[in-house]
Amino acid sequence: MVDALVTLIVVLACLCALGVLAAARVVKQYERGVVFRLGRLRSDIRGPGFTMITPMVDRLQKVNMQIVTMPVPAQEGITRDNVTVRVDAVVYFKVVDPAEALIAVEDYRFAVSQMAQTSLRSIIGKSDLDDLLSNREKLNQGLELMIDSPAVGWGVHIDRVEIKDVSLPETMKRSMARQAEADRERRARVINADAELQASKKLAEAASQMADTPSALQLRLLQTVMAVAAEKNSTLVLPIPVELLRFLERGAQEIPAAARTEGDAQGGAPAAGPATAPEREAAPAQPAQPARQAMPTLTEREPEPHAVDR
Repeated sequence: MVDALVTLIVVLACLCALGVLAAARVVKQYERGVVFRLGRLRSDIRGPGFTMITPMVDRLQKVNMQIVTMPVPAQEGITRDNVTVRVDAVVYFKVVDPAEALIAVEDYRFAVSQMAQTSLRSIIGKSDLDDLLSNREKLNQGLELMIDSPAVGWGVHIDRVEIKDVSLPETMKRSMARQAEADRERRARVINADAELQASKKLAEAASQMADTPSALQLRLLQTVMAVAAEKNSTLVLPIPVELLRFLERGAQEIPAAARTEGDAQGGAPAAGPATAPEREAAPAQPAQPARQAMPTLTEREPEPHAVDR
């Protein structure tokens, strides 16, 4: 009798232990538990930790509340300016309402993935190529709004959407490279022209300064000679001194002055210079004079007749 009672107690204890094990659930910190009792949703959402459910009656489903990183497959499309591109992106989202994520949509991950692909194709068709390459922040915000609008009803919040890469055809890459090269060359020419303008202004100022002190030009020449002579492989030849050039220049200026002074002393009239074009037209045409005949020489003269005695 006592043995049967002990056996019954042991059996009951085992059944209770099995019932506790069947009813016991552990929800992790990043999860939430949704309980369905006989197929109907219970209003209470089980938090992290140890929880109990009714065996054979309740069913507990755990929903991950972490941020999910989902890559969007590359989508090929035509931009608004008729350029074929391939664009891929990545979506960051998380579940904010576990009950809606399980009831409103069959598979919220698959739904978000498909919505991201269709939204990315729509963004490609509405944007220009320059926007896809340089104005990605604005496109990311527009893509996030397009995906987040239907996802709110699924209990999912789109945290962020980023366009990862934009693949262009090889011909378009070469065209863009030529355009960038041409723009760089234009900027370089503008900079060189600006430098030449500034240098010309400085040279003009230096020339006006050296005109007041002619010795400065000679000093500058000597400095240039020293700079060129520093190179061992160079040969510098100065055949004409600077003083000789200045002497010739002064002589060229004194000769016209002396000619004017001599003309004033002779008749007060300036020396006749070459006639201008109007004077040549106004002057009457002079008749051509016959060329003088050369006088015959002694050998060419005819002999004179001798006188005849009568």
